[in-house]
Formats: sequence, structure tokens, C-alpha cells
Amino acid sequence: MAELQKEESVQLHEEDADDNSGSTAGEAKVDHEESNIQQCDEGKEKTEQAEDATNEDPKDETGASTSSTAAAEKHISIQAQLTDLENLTDLNETGKKLCPLCSEEKFKACYNHKLQRHLQNLHWKVSVEFEGHRMCICHLPCRQLKPSLNGDQCSSRLGAHYHCIVCSATVSRRTDMISHLKRHVNKGETEASYTGGPDFSTETKVSAKQSCEILKESDTNVQVLPNYSTPQKSDSYFSRKMKTNRQLVFCALAVLSEDRTPLECLDAFGATGIMGLQWAQHLSSAVKVTINDINETSVKMIRENCHLNHMRVQGENNDSEGEELDEEPLSTIEVTKMDANVLMHLRAFDFIHLDPYGTAVNYLDAAFRNVRNLGIVSVTSTDTSSLYSKTLNVTLRHYSCHIVRTEYYKELAARMVIATVARAAARCNKGIKVLLAVALEHFVLVVVQVLRGPTQADELPKKIQQLIHCQWCEERVFLKEGSMVEENLYRQLPCDCHGSMPGKTAVELGPLWSGSLFNTGFLRRMLFEAVQHGMDEIQPLVKSLICESECTTLKQFSIPGPARNVRQECGVVIKTSEKEEDVSSDEQSLGTGKRKMQEGAGNVLKRQKSDVPVEHPAFYYSIHRHSIRGMNMPKLNKFLQYLTEAGFRVSRTHFDPTGVRTDATLAQFKSILTKYSVPTYTAVQTGDHSHASDDVKLDIEFGNP
Repeated sequence: MAELQKEESVQLHEEDADDNSGSTAGEAKVDHEESNIQQCDEGKEKTEQAEDATNEDPKDETGASTSSTAAAEKHISIQAQLTDLENLTDLNETGKKLCPLCSEEKFKACYNHKLQRHLQNLHWKVSVEFEGHRMCICHLPCRQLKPSLNGDQCSSRLGAHYHCIVCSATVSRRTDMISHLKRHVNKGETEASYTGGPDFSTETKVSAKQSCEILKESDTNVQVLPNYSTPQKSDSYFSRKMKTNRQLVFCALAVLSEDRTPLECLDAFGATGIMGLQWAQHLSSAVKVTINDINETSVKMIRENCHLNHMRVQGENNDSEGEELDEEPLSTIEVTKMDANVLMHLRAFDFIHLDPYGTAVNYLDAAFRNVRNLGIVSVTSTDTSSLYSKTLNVTLRHYSCHIVRTEYYKELAARMVIATVARAAARCNKGIKVLLAVALEHFVLVVVQVLRGPTQADELPKKIQQLIHCQWCEERVFLKEGSMVEENLYRQLPCDCHGSMPGKTAVELGPLWSGSLFNTGFLRRMLFEAVQHGMDEIQPLVKSLICESECTTLKQFSIPGPARNVRQECGVVIKTSEKEEDVSSDEQSLGTGKRKMQEGAGNVLKRQKSDVPVEHPAFYYSIHRHSIRGMNMPKLNKFLQYLTEAGFRVSRTHFDPTGVRTDATLAQFKSILTKYSVPTYTAVQTGDHSHASDDVKLDIEFGNP
């Protein structure tokens, strides 16, 4: 009430107050600065008193309560609402109000309406929000200024800054304050978990554990941070959509573990460690898993997840964290904190998986430098914007490849990644054999087997070729090698668009991988491992890959495995033979050590080459893309049957649900599609009659005339 009476007196005698303001402005200025400095000093004194109280008598409950209040006290620039900030203003002797976050030099005393605009437009508008509070910009002399050349601190220029709600640090820029808070969130530190003294160390651990979430995938438990699904906000990124990728990589490792034991495997980018934990849990003694990550928070999370799944971390004791394991550990995992390139240069591995955030081209040279002979390198690329022809400049910079958006853009991305992997292997005098190439919505996975030797490396450049793509009909063909330069490259295309259409009708894309994308024998063994380990989700995908590799529509596969009887699981007929058991015995005879090329390995390679059928046709056609206007095209399965009856190899593809992989040309594809398509108007007429008859039946049933 006293403040309201003062405001009314000021409004009645406004002119007199303006005349006398000159004499008291200096005193108000000094009083305001002294009051602000006293507020900062009082906060420091309270925190010091709290620390002294805790150091003198840590068992005293009153001392703990005083330290908690001192630690929980916030700066005056941190408020929940704008009205709370307005209530901090005080009247001076002239009846005007002073800004609580600005000095008199920055903003002079003014009336209420002007001060409200100042607080709204300057302090509240550029504030940083965090957990229901706003950290407003502060212009008070809270920070220690740098001394001038004369040794005196210049107080005329006071820098604007923010006070952190978690650690009470001062940050000058708003963007730096936002990134500063993100680091607190990544570490699990929030306003509730921050403590100013040692009394709250146990509470922070409890709150940090409560903030984490435990997820389960393939009988493996993983502890993740709250923002685990956002890579920009979390150090330990975990994506549920990559479950298919993890299961495919696991099946590839399971197949390799049958050839040689023990395997030294590397998950170069562990994040939460989910992939390496699945390897160690399901394959146990057959593999020696190494999980690496350069981020310290991720490394701590990986160690905790190892203990969560009853696994021992190499280099740690059983009671290192004060908890003794009731059961014996399933296996031992090595966790390293190192740059992936450095680790792969220092050590040799049998299986390497690269799954960085984005492109993996920066790690291919190091991966092929020390990988052992007949080992496997799996590469997962998640930079779909550059792979799927959205950012062409990034594609040219990362993959040295020129592409455009086509109907077969996913297979184009897979062949582009394989070409980059092949060039990296050839630089290390190694060759590759492509085992698997999958391109889905969120990633592109490529699995290759390494063949050591310059002879194998010399074969790779022959399979990296340019592609000619017609922009009118989207016909495509790989550029044939020749010693002479052709005058018109369009003649290699089967279509006649270059003669009937004016201008440049085709573009040259590449360089791309022109070889096969799948290995049928390896995929059959992957399907058997998926059935053995109960991975039902990827079995339909692996079946479609087997059909695509053989370019057939058959659904019965003979899969090698330890069982001798014929059985049927998940709609797949599994058969084994004695020859395949002999192959597995020869593969297991490969010993450890220098792992040179032995006779057994040579026999395995010869048998694998003999099992590989004729390569599947390159690329596919979309039945919807080439449908004829005004015609109803046949069902996809019926159309595949028509192509087979015409004498062409045909299969569906996982790249596109409406795609058809065939060795027929586009003209032959369209002719068969036109032959078995029905005009639309006949279907419309028959449909109208059927609807009319249904209406008549309904009228009769309900008794309508």
C-alpha cells in the first residue's frame, strides 16, 4: 500500500519530481549499484557459510539444511514468470523505478509503463528457457572485468551475460548458453540434480539413475539417457529403427564365426554398446568383442550396460563398482576410448563394423589397413540425403560420384557405397567380395569379405564403371569398355530416345559398382542363423534377398547347417548334406596365428565360387512408373508370371515394393505390360453394374420400392 500511495503522489506532482530529479539522480545511481553488489556478495557469503558448516560438522542436520538452501538459491535473473521479475523493482526517492538487472549507466530510472516495456523487450525476450525457468540476460557487474593497460578495472563497459541455473556459471552469448545447458543434459545434470556441496553426492547418483531408461532388444538390456533418440541432444544415441540393421550384422558375424574361432570383432562406434553386447551374449566364447567410442559419456554407459547384462569388462575387477556378481559373467568385453581410425591402425581384427553418424568414408582406409584375410567389413551409412540424391554437392564431395534422382535411386546408392569401399580396399592392396547390400529408408548397409593380395585388388577397377541413364524413358546401361572413343555414347542405350527427341536425352552417372550385390551361399547361411537365434523379423527380408540374388520367385531354399534331417521352419524348407558338413569341418580346421592363406581356405573359396550362380541383372523397373495411362495393369505377382512365361529371369526387389528385377529391356517390359493390361472404361462399366445390383438388393431387403 505504501508503494501505491507513492505512485499516486508521483503522478499528481510529476512536474515537481522532474525538477528535483537532477539533484538525486547521482545518489540513486550509487544506491542501486551498491544494492546489486550486496545481493551478489550475500549469495557468495551464504555459499561459503554452507561449505564451512558442512566441513566442520557433516553429521549436523541443521548444517545440511542451511547448505541445501544456499545451494538451491538462484540468481535474480532466473525467474519463472515475467511478473516475478517485475516485482523485484524498487522505487527511488523521485518515485521512479530502477531495473533490477541493469545498472544506472545502462538504463536510467523511469516510470512503471516504460520499465515494463524494457523488461519485456530486452530481458525476457532474449531469455533462455530451461525446465520451467527463464534465464534472463543480466547487465549487472557480476563478472570480473579484465584490467586495463593501467591496471585499473574499467567499469564503464559491462558485458551482458547469463547465469546458469545448474552450475551458476556466467556465459556471455545466448547460443553459448544453450550449448552449455545441452552439455548438462547430456551428462544427466539438471536443476534438481545439481548440488553445491558434498552432502548431495548420493542424491545426484540416484537422480541420474532414475533419469535413465532401460530398453530390451534381442534378450539384451540397454540403459539409455532420456534423449536417446535425438543424436544432437544425446551422446549415447540409440535408434529403434536400426534393429533390422543390427540383426543383419549379427547374422553375418554368426556365419563368419563358424569358419574360424575365436573371432576378434570391433564395434567402432559403440554409443550404448547394444550391438557388441548382442554379439557377446549370443555367440559367447566364439568371439572376442571390442566396443569403442571416443565420447567419455558413451564409454561410461557401455561399461554400465556390460554389468547390466552380467558381463565382465576387461581390465576391471568384479567388485570395482562395489557390487559383486552373483553369477559368473557370460563373457568378457573390452571397452576402449579412442579414435576409431587410431584403433584400427594399431590392431588387427577379423570383423569390423562401421556405423558412424552420417557417412563412413573417413574410416574406410583405416578399416582395410589391418583387417585380416577373409575377414568381413560391414559399413552402415545413414547420410540418406546425399545417398538418395537430395544434396548432390555433398554426394560429389564424399563419394566422388555424380548421380541424379531416378526410379532406382536406392540401388544406385548401394552401388555408390560399394564403389567407394572397393576403391579404399584397392588402395590397401586388397580385394573385396560383396556379400550383402541392403538399402532401406533409414540406412544403407554393405557387407564385404576381404581378399588379400594385389591380384584381387586389380580386379576391382574393372567392376567400377560409368552408367548411361536416359532422362526420357529411364532406360539405363553400364558403359562398355573400349579402347576407342565413341562419337555418340547414346547408341549403347537400347531405347531410341536419342534419335526421336531433340537435345541431350541421356546423362552419364557414376562411377558405380557394376558387379553383383549379393552372395547366395552367404545369404542362405544367414537365413539359417536367423532361424537358429529366433530372429523372426528379418527372415522375410533375407528370403527376399535370396530370391533377388538368384532372380527367381521360388520360396524353397536349401540352407547349410548342423542338422541332418529335413525340416520346415517359418515356411522355409531347410536341407543339409554331408558335403556341406565337410566344408564346415574344413573351415574350422583353419587355425589362429598369422592367418595366412592355407589349403583349407583355398578350398573354401573354390567351393564358394562354384556355389555362386549367374549374376542377377543390374537395376529394376517400377511397374507403377511405367504403367500405361487409361489401362488397368495386372497384379504384380501375375505380371511376374507373365514375364517368366516369356522366357525372362524375374524377381521382386527389396529396394522397391513395386519394383521388378528382370533381364528384359524396357521396351520388352512395356510390351508385356501393355499386352496384359485392361482398358479402364470396361472395368468402370462392370463396376457400375455391380454397384447398381448391390443397391437393388439392399432396397429389396429393407422393403424400399
